[in-house]
Amino acid sequence: MATAPTTVSSAPTSAEPRRREITVVSHSSLFYWWPVWAVGYLMAVVTWFGDRMITVPAGTIPVPEQLVTFSDGTKEVVDVLALPKGKRLARDREGNLEVPRIHMTTNKNLGVLFCFVLLLVIAITNIPLRGLWSVIVIVILLSLAIIFAILGWWERILETLGRLDIRISFGGYFLISTVLFVLWLVIFLFFDKQIYMVFSPGQFRVRLEIGDAEMAYDTAGMTIQKQRSDLFRHWILGLGSGDLIVRTAGAQTHQFDMPNVLFLGRKVKEIEDLLRSRQVVAGQG
Repeated sequence: MATAPTTVSSAPTSAEPRRREITVVSHSSLFYWWPVWAVGYLMAVVTWFGDRMITVPAGTIPVPEQLVTFSDGTKEVVDVLALPKGKRLARDREGNLEVPRIHMTTNKNLGVLFCFVLLLVIAITNIPLRGLWSVIVIVILLSLAIIFAILGWWERILETLGRLDIRISFGGYFLISTVLFVLWLVIFLFFDKQIYMVFSPGQFRVRLEIGDAEMAYDTAGMTIQKQRSDLFRHWILGLGSGDLIVRTAGAQTHQFDMPNVLFLGRKVKEIEDLLRSRQVVAGQG
């Protein structure tokens, strides 16, 4: 005997909507130092596949085309370095000559480029140039470049810089880059996240110091402002970062500054949409 199918209907469950929150994290100025360790690692790789360096006493002179007998008994005419009388090359504990092991490239421009990037990052992160000042600096640099070209000074400048010889070994590049990268990673992933703002419908929470208590405020009448961008720091090094200012309303107003916020333009738009939606819901109620 066939039975009619039964339909089981379940009453709809009312689930509480997930509370929307937007978190804004303030990063330290060390975040802008990523070009230093990135270029340093690049130079370390190039240096690793370069030549070897050996230190010789003062007064050592090159002697071309000398007949040398190698350890396997073969003889060949090669260029050698002649040490001053009474001087010897470095030897190990057993008295054997040390084999050159320090990785060093013959290209002197690598060290010059690394130092240039390091000094440029130091200048950009310590000299704020917002808004119109960024444009003025760019115009001045372009004007000086054109004036130097007209006066023919670039040849002298490049010739002088060509005499600059800065050489860093593989160990130097690797150590500097690794220490900076570890500090950058730890601060970026852990310490920076301890200084934040959290925006939610009707509430605004903020922590300004590591280990400090979290403070909460109402979002009614709150204003947010994006400071003028520093072209060199926020866009060239910060990849679209910026500084945020938040002011609360009420009898006692408070102002909070959040520097070095990544993707600030998108964050500000999301916060404005959140506050606007809260106003719409409050008006409907």
